[in-house]
Formats: sequence, C-alpha cells, structure tokens
Amino acid sequence: MGMAPKAHLAMYKVGFQNLPVFESDVLAGMDKAIADGVDLMSLSLGFPEPFYTDPIARGAFAATEKGIFVSCSAGNYGHLALLNGEPWITTVGAGTVDRDFAGHITFGNRTLSVTGRSVFLENLFVYRVPLYHGLGNKSKESCLTNSLDPEDVGGKYVFCDFDNQTTYGQQVGELVRAGAAGAILTSNLGLSVPMEEFNIPFVIVNLEDGELVKNYIITNTNPVVSVNFQKTVLGAKPAPQVADFSSRGPNPVAPWVLKPDILAPGYEILAGYVPIRQGGVVRDDDVVTDYSLESGTSMSSPHLVGIAALLKSVHRDWSSAAIRSAIMTTADVIDNTGGMIKDMATGLAGTPLDFGAGHVNPNKAMDPGLVYDIEVQDYVNFLCGMNYTKKQIMMTTRRAKFNCKNANLDLNYPSFIAILNGTGTTSYTFKRVLTNVVNANSVYTAEVEAPPGMKIVVQPQTISFSQKHSTAEFKLTVKIQFGQGPQSNYDGAYGFLSWMEANGTHVVRSPVVSAFLPVVAVPGTDGLN
Repeated sequence: MGMAPKAHLAMYKVGFQNLPVFESDVLAGMDKAIADGVDLMSLSLGFPEPFYTDPIARGAFAATEKGIFVSCSAGNYGHLALLNGEPWITTVGAGTVDRDFAGHITFGNRTLSVTGRSVFLENLFVYRVPLYHGLGNKSKESCLTNSLDPEDVGGKYVFCDFDNQTTYGQQVGELVRAGAAGAILTSNLGLSVPMEEFNIPFVIVNLEDGELVKNYIITNTNPVVSVNFQKTVLGAKPAPQVADFSSRGPNPVAPWVLKPDILAPGYEILAGYVPIRQGGVVRDDDVVTDYSLESGTSMSSPHLVGIAALLKSVHRDWSSAAIRSAIMTTADVIDNTGGMIKDMATGLAGTPLDFGAGHVNPNKAMDPGLVYDIEVQDYVNFLCGMNYTKKQIMMTTRRAKFNCKNANLDLNYPSFIAILNGTGTTSYTFKRVLTNVVNANSVYTAEVEAPPGMKIVVQPQTISFSQKHSTAEFKLTVKIQFGQGPQSNYDGAYGFLSWMEANGTHVVRSPVVSAFLPVVAVPGTDGLN
C-alpha cells in the first residue's frame, strides 16, 4: 500500500468479472475480515439502498463496534447520487493530483511549440508529418461524423477545433474511420477525457494554444507537425480538483450528515493491473500491462484508508470517528493556484457538496489539535432519529437490545448541513463537543466565514482545554434568508467554522452547508472503478 508501505494487506474477493455483486457475498467478506482482526477496511463498491438492507452499512456498523475504521467509495455518478453515506463510514470522493501526462508538439521548423494533454500508451515520436485542417468548413473543422475524406487525411495529423456538441469519442471515431495518423484537439475541459479514448495518438491543447495552432495553419502553406508522447508534467495547475465523475451530496438516504466526507487522489492513479486482461487499446490492438492508469472513487478510498492506517499507528487510542475528524478538519480547500478547489465538471469553484471537508492532507491530519468524537450508541440514536422501526434498526445494527430514548439526528460530526425548507428563512442549531488530543492546555477562538444570506453564530466563541482528553461544548446556529417562496432561485450556500488556537498553530476547520433535499436518479448497483 503506497500510503502505508509497512501495512499488511488482506484482500477479500466479493465480486467477479461479468457477474452481479451479491449482497450476501459482500457481508460475508466483511464479517470474515472482522473475524480475522483487521484494523481498517476499504470498500470500492456500493448499493443504493436504505441502511437496513445495505450489506455495507450493516457490515461497517459491526466493524465500527470493533474499533475498525471503514472507508468507502462515494460513487462515480457525478451529480446523480452518492453511495455509502452512512455516518459510521468515511465516504471518499475522487480528486486529481498535481501530476499530468502530456504530448509536446512542435510546428514547422520549431517556429512554434505547445504542450498539451495526452495519455496515449505508446512511447512515440512523430517527426514532421503533414497537418490537415478543415478551417472554413465548420463540419470538417470540428471533425464531425462523416465529415472527413480519407483521401484528404489519410496518413496525416488532423487539427480538430473545439465543438461542445461533439464528444471526443465521436471525433476520434471519425479520425479512425478516415484513416488519420493522429490528431491535435482543442478543449476547455481537457482533463475530463478518459484514457480509454486515447486509442490513437492525439494531444489535447487548451483554447488559447488552439488559437496559436490556427494562426500557424493560416500563415503556412504546407503545415507540418512533430509530436513527442509520454511526457510527464509535475506541478500541474490547478490541483487538486474534484473529478468530474465523483458523486456529490447531499446524501440521499440521510441528508442530515454532509457527504462526501473528504477527497483523496482518485484520478489517473498508476495502479497494479491484472496482466492477462486488456489494459488499453492502441489503434486496433489490445494492450496488456502490469500497471494501468485508473480513475474512480475506487482509487480514492484505498488512498484514504492508507492514510487512516498511518494515523491509527501513531494514535492507537483514537476511535474511528476521531481519525475521520482529524482527516476532515485538517483537509485542504485551497488549490495550488490559491483559489477554492475547482470542479472538473464545470471548471468553476466546487462546494463542500462536491469535496466534503476538502482534499486530505496527511501531514496535518497527524496533529489536528482537537477532534469531534462519536460513540457507537450515538449512531443508534441517529437511526432512531431517522424514524427507523425497531426491526430496521435491528437489521442495521444486528443488535437485539437497544432503546430510542435519546433519538437525535444531530451527530457530533466534524461538518454541518442545514436542510432548507420552502419558506423564506431557515434556522438550525447544532450542538458539538470537541476533545483535546494534545499533551497541553489550550484555548481556541471561533472564526466564521459566511456568504450573503447565511449567518453563522457560535456560542461560546472561546473554548479552553485544561489537559489532554479534556472536552468543551459549543453550539452553532446557522440562519438562512433566501427570499420568499419555495427555493426562490436559491440553490444553497456554504461557509466555514474554524477554531483557531491562541498562541498556537492548530486550526480546526469544518464546512457549514445549507442545501435542499436531493432529488436524485438512483444508480445501478455495481463495483466502482
């Protein structure tokens, strides 16, 4: 495991290629892992079901009772629906990293060069190949279906201009049909092109560089191009971003807990691969490989659980909830350009409904200062607050004895979400308890960031801790004013609560979100990539 190199791995196979994933197999695998004494679990699959019929929810609850940390993939359904939103599970979305793969393009006699994005598999160098373009003919310029003549483009590189009505798959299909040797494509969302579509040698350049290419084509009678593939770019910006496929909140089953919890690397991760299975395609040839670039929340959950393993090895007395809290309250919400983490799907700033508390920062998580802890009984109280029947709670917890005297939807969670109603004003008050995990006394002061229309009030504004494991309570009230009538063009808002250590370095940050109940399409049940 790359995150925790000295960890011992145990793998439990609960799904098989080309077969459905059976719930009984998943639960049996989780129960076997618990019996074997594992310390942590990561599951890269999910079921769009209520907690009481979801085998992962039931297995994870049993694991939590044993002190086992459980992380799960949030799903790869974008803005449709989030999976594994149980509050006793750490739900992980997928983020990018500051590493990219590129093709370097030189035009003519090195009069112009640009670097674009490419994950074409071959280590290929193309030298002074004729460059075809269809400028002046919209259909050919954009490489629309059946627009290119094989006699014009056969054996040449083709320049395809950006067209938001055409997918890369359609453009590449047309290039293959016409017998093009390769291509240069322009895009304003180049990051979102999956590796599977790079079955011919092409490079994606941004719109600004695309204009430079156009100018070169216009001013040269016989344009030629040279391309060097398999270039790695470090320090790519902006990063991290929310992967476009990563499932977003609110949590459709239990929207009273903000999900996903966290982002971890999950986009184009170099991962071990089954050597006898197709790992890619180059033109018409299948490629087998020991390693492959894989994207999905299936990649991000193992990253997160590896970081949790490091925390658990350093802080052996921490509960699973304390580990999750440390990871969440120290996460990064600012990217390497100094702006809010962006959403690949839109190119705009994301929100905690996309990235949860932010992108995981392992070093900061080791020393969070304070944590929000949760007892297993609190999760039972939460199920009671959801108005689950006795039978449904028994099915979820596999407990024969419990009571609902303290039913409560307000868990001691390291994030806050207020569900909006149809009136002009909504107000929620949350109660939280913080625990000091540092061998020293300390004082913290609350700082809030809130957008127009959202007011956040914290009482008390200063809390103090006399020693390690001492606790302090506070209340947070969030008030939303968004005009008259249902929604009134208001989609929600978010801010942050940060507890700032006086004369110290610890900052304990939580997102504060308001949102309407989700209206979602339910995805199919499957393993996640």
